[in-house]
Amino acid sequence: MAAMSNSPIPPEAAPDDRQTQARADGLTHLRADGLTQSRADGLTHLRADGTAQMVDVSGKPETTRQATAQAVVTTTAAVMALLGAGELPKGDALAVARVAGIMAAKKTPELIPLCHPLPISKVTVDFELSDSSITVQATVKTRSVTGVEMEALTAASVAALSVYDMIKAVDKHAVITDIRVLAKSGGKSGDWAL
Repeated sequence: MAAMSNSPIPPEAAPDDRQTQARADGLTHLRADGLTQSRADGLTHLRADGTAQMVDVSGKPETTRQATAQAVVTTTAAVMALLGAGELPKGDALAVARVAGIMAAKKTPELIPLCHPLPISKVTVDFELSDSSITVQATVKTRSVTGVEMEALTAASVAALSVYDMIKAVDKHAVITDIRVLAKSGGKSGDWAL
């Protein structure tokens, strides 16, 4: 049995083949030791051999950090009427989704392998209703050494999944879309919002 390599490109590949593969994989060049270098210098989630690692954040200062993310559940006007009247077969979809989103934010490092466990200070999950959609907006706050974008995305996504679960008896064709970070604050990269 051949020894396994940590290189993302097979060691038996000819140098020209390895360079072609590196370019196809979005990597810019082949290092002298035959391993590839990431397009973004200093990409901290990769070790020199190209394998993943959890970033060392121990030297970073604690700051207050916050992120807001959204997810949109598109359904029918009839389902929105049932939701508004509190007549969905499974009960209060938004109350269940809100709790699911809050729980999900706290579980993010168990779901996303390279996320750091963070002391979450606050999570809010809110809903904006339209004629045929529910926009979930989740905001997560911490005072820590790394941001909470993934926690906000996880909260919004799981809340949207929970909405889908609550309405699927009356709309199996509902769609979850537009999952994205809307804003973040704190940390070295500064504040921004869409």
